[in-house]
Amino acid sequence: MILVTGGTGLLGSHLLVELTRNSTRVRALYRNNDRIHQVQKVFQYYFRENWQKPFQLIEWFEGDILNTPDLDDAMQGVDLVYHCAALVSFSKRDFDVMMKINREGTANIVNCAIDAGVKKLCYVSSTAATGGVSFETVTEETKWKQSPLTSGYSISKYSAEKEVWRGVEEGLDCVIVNPSVLFGAGNWDESSLTIFRTINEGLKFYTPGQNGVVDARDVAEIMVKLAMSEIKNQRFLCVAENVPFKKLFTEIALKVGKNPPSINTPRWVLGLTWRLSWVLSKFRGNAAAITRETANSAFNVMTYDSSKIKKELGFTFRSLDETINNTIEGRIK
Repeated sequence: MILVTGGTGLLGSHLLVELTRNSTRVRALYRNNDRIHQVQKVFQYYFRENWQKPFQLIEWFEGDILNTPDLDDAMQGVDLVYHCAALVSFSKRDFDVMMKINREGTANIVNCAIDAGVKKLCYVSSTAATGGVSFETVTEETKWKQSPLTSGYSISKYSAEKEVWRGVEEGLDCVIVNPSVLFGAGNWDESSLTIFRTINEGLKFYTPGQNGVVDARDVAEIMVKLAMSEIKNQRFLCVAENVPFKKLFTEIALKVGKNPPSINTPRWVLGLTWRLSWVLSKFRGNAAAITRETANSAFNVMTYDSSKIKKELGFTFRSLDETINNTIEGRIK
C-alpha cells in the first residue's frame, strides 16, 4: 500500500493521477471533503470519460499530519509514503503555523513511518529550501544561507528537510525532490496558479527577476521513478527552465488573449507597495496581498541546475510552452 499526504493539492493531485495511471492502489490523506471534488475534476481532465476507474483506486483517509494517531492508522500496511502536504505562505503572521505544519508535520511523518516499518519516504521539499541566492547557480550541493531576507517559508522547508535527514540517521530510506514554481491543471485561485488568474485579469507590470518553473506532471513522474528505484538518501532539484518573469508573463498573456505586461516596475515602487499593503492589512485584519518577502523575490534572479535528475533518470522535462498550454486547458473552476 502507498500513502500520499497532500493529495488534494496541485502536486498531490498530479501524483495521484500518475500513480493510478498504472492501476496502483493508493491511500490519500485529506482534511476537507470539498477538496476531493477538485481532485475528481483533475482526473476528469486527464482521463476524460474514463476517469472513474483510476479515481476509484484511491482510498480516501481523513486525517491530519499534526495528529500522530491519525498517521499511525493511515500507515497501517503501508510500504511507501509520498509526503506532499505543506503550507505555503510569505506572510510573517503565518510563520509559526507554517513551522508547525511543515517542520513538525514532517517530523510526525518520519516518526510514524519508522514505527510502521515503512520502506521508503519520498518528501516534497522546494527550491526555497536550498539556500540559493540571486545571481548564483544553485545545485543540490549549495550550502544553506540564511539572512534577514530569507523567507519564513524557506526556513520552514529547510527545517522539514532536516527532519527527513534525521529519519535517515534512524534507518529510514528517503528521497527528496525540490521543485521550483509548479504549474499544471488546477484551480487558478490557489497556489502558484494565481499568476494565471492575475494575468488573465490584465497585468500591466513586470519585474526584472527570474525563477525556475516546472510542470507538475514531470515532478509527479520523477517522484514515482525515484521511489520505485534503488536510489535513496539523496535530494534532487526539479526545474524545467529558469525563466525571466517578463518572458513568463508575456507567454501566458499571449496564450490567454491578453496584452503582455509592458511596464518594468522599479524596486522603490514595489517597496512602497508592500509597505502600504502591510498597513492596510492591519486595518482590515487580513493577510497583506504583497509582503516584503514576495516583493524581494520579484527582483531575485534565481538559476537552478537540474542536471543531476536528468542524468540519474535520463529525464527530459516538458517545455514551458507545453506546460503553459496544459495549465490553461486544465483550468478548474
